[in-house]
Amino acid sequence: MQHNGNSSTTPLCSMRAKEFERFSNLIYDEVGIKMPSTKKTMLEARLQKRLKALGLRTFQDYADFIFSSTGREQELIHLIDVVTTNKTDFFREPQHFDFLVREAIPTMRQLRGAGESSLNPFRIWSAGCSTGEEPYTMAMVLSDYTAANHGFRFSILASDICTQVLQKAASGVYTEDRIDTIPLSMKKKYLLRSKDRSKSLIRIAPELRTTINFKRVNFMDDHFGINEKMDVIFCRNVVIYFDKSTQAELMKKFHRQLVTGGYLFIGHSETLNGLGVPFTQVANTVYRKE
Repeated sequence: MQHNGNSSTTPLCSMRAKEFERFSNLIYDEVGIKMPSTKKTMLEARLQKRLKALGLRTFQDYADFIFSSTGREQELIHLIDVVTTNKTDFFREPQHFDFLVREAIPTMRQLRGAGESSLNPFRIWSAGCSTGEEPYTMAMVLSDYTAANHGFRFSILASDICTQVLQKAASGVYTEDRIDTIPLSMKKKYLLRSKDRSKSLIRIAPELRTTINFKRVNFMDDHFGINEKMDVIFCRNVVIYFDKSTQAELMKKFHRQLVTGGYLFIGHSETLNGLGVPFTQVANTVYRKE
């Protein structure tokens, strides 16, 4: 397997500064991700595979293609897949899931009867779900909650801009080393082991997989293509790739997408300070729409 085009085959060509600038402007315009010049080597290495797949010799050829109407239609999605970073774990920042069960769900049930029927489920959105560990964690936590609170209904939306990670997430297959952070009781209930023990693979149980709707969503789209308002949005460790003005715009859109009283969870290294959005902080990296 080749890494960064640096193995036995040398890169076909190098990327010139003006090509990098065109690509980085396009990426920023389309998905809001900032690509400083320090990312040039990374982008060059990751795009080598795309040049190879398309049979192109230079980055100039690739630029000509992606800026054509056909290229934009067919290739833009692959360019975005190449630049998005996907790091995630099951039960990452576990205090968020404790807060969800202890505070957010009871409050939304009291406030608007969320979860009382299939017509009015408790709605939660994993925004930037990557390979699916976060929404499957939500599904485990909410399924356990449902077992203790009969009649409770929930719906999970999981979205990402990257089609490759969405496909992986929807399959629900993981290597065994990924599941260490899942509590034992949940492993027993919600995970299936591969029949071929040499593969060390597990799969999320089908009844859990069916609770999640996976969808490609671009944060730059005005209403995300989502009709329902959410009780809770998790968008953790995603906006660190955006500049301040893009972050502020996105948080305003999240505010609009939440019901009154709904909750927004962000990553431990992120803050809404200075973004001028009307959220009230209610816990560490948890905010509420008043």
